Amino acid sequence: MILTGPFKQLLTMDKLPEKGHLSDEQMEIIPDGGIVHHNGKIVAVGNFEQLKVLFSDANIELLEGDFVGLPGMIDVHTHICWAGSRATDYDMRLAGKSYLEIAESGGGIWSTVQKTREASIAELAELTTQRAQKLLEQGVTTIEVKSGYGLSIEQELKILEAIKLADSNSIADLIPTCLAAHILPKDFKGNENEYLQHIIEKLLPEIKKRKLSNRIDIFIEKSAFSVTAARKYLMKAKEMGFDITIHGDQFSVSVGAVALANEVQALSIDHLEAANKAEIAFLAMRNVIPVVLPGASIGLGEPFAPAHQLLDAETSLVIASDWNPGSAPMGNLLVEAALLGVYEKLTSAEVLAALTCRAANALKKQDRGILKQGYIADFIAFKTNDFREIIYRQGELRPGKVWKTGKQAL
Repeated sequence: MILTGPFKQLLTMDKLPEKGHLSDEQMEIIPDGGIVHHNGKIVAVGNFEQLKVLFSDANIELLEGDFVGLPGMIDVHTHICWAGSRATDYDMRLAGKSYLEIAESGGGIWSTVQKTREASIAELAELTTQRAQKLLEQGVTTIEVKSGYGLSIEQELKILEAIKLADSNSIADLIPTCLAAHILPKDFKGNENEYLQHIIEKLLPEIKKRKLSNRIDIFIEKSAFSVTAARKYLMKAKEMGFDITIHGDQFSVSVGAVALANEVQALSIDHLEAANKAEIAFLAMRNVIPVVLPGASIGLGEPFAPAHQLLDAETSLVIASDWNPGSAPMGNLLVEAALLGVYEKLTSAEVLAALTCRAANALKKQDRGILKQGYIADFIAFKTNDFREIIYRQGELRPGKVWKTGKQAL
């Protein structure tokens, strides 16, 4: 048994409502706090000196200097399993070309598909492991990772196998999601309905058989898949036992992604940059979690998702990086979240909850995101004496220490 501390301030992120606005005063902040943990699980949190008395047989992991502690961050939407670069796309974007114009000229998602198809499982696993390590160094201890750059049965299985291998080589937990429905492949001889049916018949059963993922995603957009085609696909995936998430309302709101997310009881709908008041009100009627992706807004030079309006409507709010080679190449969750907070007027509590306790719900991981007895001992420490410095420094202040399942990883 280990007692880690003292933390000048320990933010447990416990007892916070899952929806709506949050004030900093609502956060449980333990002064001079400590964490008792054993075999990767939290045994107790509280005042460090009191815990020393209560757990007198615990080994002391003493922190020298002032630190603010909080749960390890959770990035619920990434595409970090890819090969190649899209720097050419970015250069074209700076010259005024649109996302669709770049795709039509041979760039976009399809260019990454081609490079990723050329890479081996070992190469993709190594690239993914390297990117996961960078996120870990930022304080991210749980990382969702999507496929979607294979777009064939064989290639999607290869990517999911690479994610599985990367997970075994990474300190952070990698949570795989099948995004075979990213776009309609250029080399598929058929329409969107035929492609999705192909996935249902040939890919999803194999994913289940190999235990490669229990999550399904689809990109609903004018340049990707329609609501009509997506509905049948998602309902069938749900029947097969997959959890559902949706890319929706990124560029246009008229396609009805929010309505479908409600209908199929998706865990989350991600992006929402184009969501309007009506869509937000409709989203608030159900428990679908809005996941906003400021990295994509920064990468594309587009407006941020209406995060403040979502909280006004009493929805939840999760912030993720969307780290990918095209629209969100930064891959720095805390920087992106801090910038979103400035523009959308989010409190520190709202930003930190969107990266921890509320983020855990979007992955159905109720064993993390909070510092509490029985939860996984994933926690991070910033070298400061005031939690407000974390967001104020806009990502420049990085965690000085990171623990994964109770073991110091940084």
